[in-house]
Amino acid sequence: LLFLWSITVSIFGIGGLLGSAGSRYLTVKFGKKKCLLCNNVLMIVAASIMGCSKISQSFEMILIGRFMCGVSAGLCVPLHHQYVGEISPRKLRGFANSTSSFFWSLGKAMGQISGQRELLGSQSLWPMLMASCGVPALVQLVTLPFFPESPPYLLMQKGDQEGCKKAIRQLWGEGQHQAEIDDIMKEKATMKNTKILSVLELVKEPAFRWQLYMIVILTATIQLCGINAV
Repeated sequence: LLFLWSITVSIFGIGGLLGSAGSRYLTVKFGKKKCLLCNNVLMIVAASIMGCSKISQSFEMILIGRFMCGVSAGLCVPLHHQYVGEISPRKLRGFANSTSSFFWSLGKAMGQISGQRELLGSQSLWPMLMASCGVPALVQLVTLPFFPESPPYLLMQKGDQEGCKKAIRQLWGEGQHQAEIDDIMKEKATMKNTKILSVLELVKEPAFRWQLYMIVILTATIQLCGINAV
C-alpha cells in the first residue's frame, strides 16, 4: 500500500516531465492555441477517469488519471507563459506573465482548503475532489476558441502576415501596430541565425552553466521558503 501510494503521488511529476519535454515540438507543429485546446481535453479525460475510480473500484484509474494530469500540467506551464506573453501588449506583458504564479498559488490554496475532511476530503466526496481539476479545463475549453492564435506564431512559423495583423487587431483593437509586427520580424530574422539547443546540449554548454546553477538552486530552495505552509 505504501508503494502504491508513493507511485500515485510521484507519477504526476513523471507525467509533468514528459509533457514539458514535448511542449516545444508540439507548439511549433500545431501552434499554442491548438495545443492548449487539446491539453484541456486531456485534463478533462484525466479528471473523468479519476472521478469514476471509486465507482469502478479501480486504483489503477487513479494512477492513470494522475499521470495524464501530470502530462497536461507539464504541457500547460510553458504553453501558458508563451501564449499569454505573446498575445499581451508590450506594456502589459510582464504583468500578464506574472499572473501564472499567482493563479498556481491560488489553485494550490483552493485545493488544500477544499480537501479538508469537512468539505470534499470526506470518504464519500473525495472522487469529486479528484475530478475538480477538470472544471478550469472545461472553462478554458469553452472560452479559448474565441481567442485568436498567437500573432508571433502566425508570422514566424506560418508566414501568415495578414493573419498576424488580424489577430493583433482582435486582441489589441484597431490602431497602428506596425511597430509590434516589425519586432516580430526582427525576432524571426534573429532566430534564423540562432541554433536551438536540446536539453542535453543546454546542460553541456559552458556559457549557460551559471544560469543553470542559479535556476536549479532557486527551484530547489523555493520549497524551503514556506510557500507551501502559507
